[in-house]
Amino acid sequence: MTLEINAVTTEQQRSSRAAEMLIAVGLGDRLDYKPDQLSGGQRQRVSIARALVGQPKIILADEPTASLDKQSGQEAVRLLKRLAKESHTTILLVTHDYRILDIADRVVELEDGMIKQE
Repeated sequence: MTLEINAVTTEQQRSSRAAEMLIAVGLGDRLDYKPDQLSGGQRQRVSIARALVGQPKIILADEPTASLDKQSGQEAVRLLKRLAKESHTTILLVTHDYRILDIADRVVELEDGMIKQE
């Protein structure tokens, strides 16, 4: 859907761009796999590819590591950050997972709807 409403117009261009992004997230050997054939970490990388494939200016990521173990979560967020930086995309990430805060350029902590710490 992202590519269908974006500037990429032909089916061949959409397929090519999708394959490029899956290769970028390390899933080039899984292009024809179905979601139930992928691990949780691999599915998260597909989500990262889908978020970036249309080259958005900003990505809103709500709890992107919620279903992942610590290592997979950190890998996914580092990958998202690297690819977003390469494509000049801003990430606004909301999380309760303090283990991934070290990758942030800026952290704003909220408590009861108010900024607690910036």
